[in-house]
Amino acid sequence: MPSSEKTFLLLGTGNRKKLEELKTLLSDIPFRLVSLREFPNIKEVKEDGDTFEENAVKKATGLAKQTGMLTLAEDSGLMVEALEGNPGVYSARFAGPEKDDLKNCLKILKLMEKLPENCRGASFKSVVAITTPQRLIGTAVGEVHGGIAHQMRGSGGFGYDPIFIYGPYGKTFGEVSAEMKHRVSHRAQAVLKAKKILEEYAKIRTPAGG
Repeated sequence: MPSSEKTFLLLGTGNRKKLEELKTLLSDIPFRLVSLREFPNIKEVKEDGDTFEENAVKKATGLAKQTGMLTLAEDSGLMVEALEGNPGVYSARFAGPEKDDLKNCLKILKLMEKLPENCRGASFKSVVAITTPQRLIGTAVGEVHGGIAHQMRGSGGFGYDPIFIYGPYGKTFGEVSAEMKHRVSHRAQAVLKAKKILEEYAKIRTPAGG
């Protein structure tokens, strides 16, 4: 890595759309953001935890140890009340190991096609973990409540955004602008809290960034 006055922060995700969203949400922090694309030989960290927090911490820790860098990783998902909280930690691969957003959304819609409005409650949850190769710096949580639409609506966002209705907007996250989504989303809430953790870390870090 080239030298810089800013501390490097690895964004631990291979999801291109999530990476761009994280970059936008973290654009104003005094860190130099680095993506996994700069580490083509890095080994994927298996996310087999029972909770979003376990997966976020495991991913951040595994990547930090491989790269020697301060790392931020995030795990998030959709929790549907009528499906007993599923897909939860299995959100990305709910319809299969290929992690296909469209198939995931269609599976949710199929499972819920006969349910009335009062049985379509759901929430998004995000957990961000920040670690050095030596230790966990902290975690941050964000959550937003809403409901499941009867059909996909909008082409914005990614994941389950086109079927998740945010009540105050009366629209899905797929129908609103990125700016509107970032005002209220689970990931934006978690990243806002994570920024404060990073600010504190920046104040006390050693010259080596450890």
